[in-house]
Amino acid sequence: MSAAGPPGLAALAQQARALLDAGRYEDAEALLRPHLATGRGPLPLWRLLAAALRPQGRIAATRAIQEMLVAHAPGDFPARFDLAETLLLTGEFERGWREYRYRYSLGHTKRIERKVQRPRWDGEPIPGRTLLIHDEQGYGDTFQFMRLVPWAKARSGARVVLEVNAETLSLARRMGGYDDVVVRGSLPPPFDLHCEMMSLPMAMGLTPADLPGPIPYLHADGARVETWRRRLAGLPRPLVALVWAGRPTHFNDANRSLRLGQLAPLARSGLTFVSIQKGPAQAQAQTPPAGMSLLSLGEEIGDFEDTAAILGVVDLLVSVDSSPVHLAGALGRPAWVLLPFVPDWRWLLGRDDSPWYPSLRLFRQPARGDWASAISSLADAL
Repeated sequence: MSAAGPPGLAALAQQARALLDAGRYEDAEALLRPHLATGRGPLPLWRLLAAALRPQGRIAATRAIQEMLVAHAPGDFPARFDLAETLLLTGEFERGWREYRYRYSLGHTKRIERKVQRPRWDGEPIPGRTLLIHDEQGYGDTFQFMRLVPWAKARSGARVVLEVNAETLSLARRMGGYDDVVVRGSLPPPFDLHCEMMSLPMAMGLTPADLPGPIPYLHADGARVETWRRRLAGLPRPLVALVWAGRPTHFNDANRSLRLGQLAPLARSGLTFVSIQKGPAQAQAQTPPAGMSLLSLGEEIGDFEDTAAILGVVDLLVSVDSSPVHLAGALGRPAWVLLPFVPDWRWLLGRDDSPWYPSLRLFRQPARGDWASAISSLADAL
């Protein structure tokens, strides 16, 4: 095994990357296999082979290559992060959380790392000291891992200061389980130790058996709920909220987002749909599929407080993997989630429920790119 390769390695790797970028994973595998048939070969080619196998759902083979890469190049932090996601996807939390700490060694995440001149909390009791817990990534991540803040306070015995982004601050204020809350970008009070919200699982040794914990742990604002209850009062029930696209800048958005037209099989009499879609895809709500009674609320939704309140009024959320899904789960509200063939690690494999959120039901692609079958299964359930 070697990190270097023959003179033609660069051209071969470039060709393989082009196939991967085009979603031609089987072709990329066929290109690479002959050069690795002996079980030896340059590490960059093995890395590309793993990238070709994972989208095909061949997780065991992917993991074997990732384990080999980490063993031969332990300082290759992107390889360690790839292994972390595979471990977490298969429910191997203990080692998965340890490897997940390498997320801040990647080019696209270095910019969001907090350079904190204090030790990271390791899960030990620290009574009499102050622990800063801060969010770090997307809104869905914040909603998902907020549940661990009260657990961390109980475990640490510390005075806990929670720092969150401005968009989720008001929801966090109603959660409790900490001593102080501040908005990201402001100066927090003095603290002795810190921990990123998504490092809490590693610090506390989180296992699947610990989940889900108390549900709901987030709560909608009562006044907002009443406002939206009045707004939607005249619509025939049941009410089904829709989100068909995630954040377009997300690295995996092409794999997880839909067009509204693809949800045409859901249209039927007796159901009223309300769009809570935000972002560029919101415009699609102006031309819903034939037979779909759809009210677009996107322009009326000002923040996550509105989204939370709407989720408290409607009967069901149908969504792709997106932040409203995590918000619904944290609120204990029912949501049906459409997932790609190989989903994000937090949805695990081969199950239609989630240990994180008891109120969720998962509808998975049975084959790569087969949204039609997943949508058909969801339509039948409706």
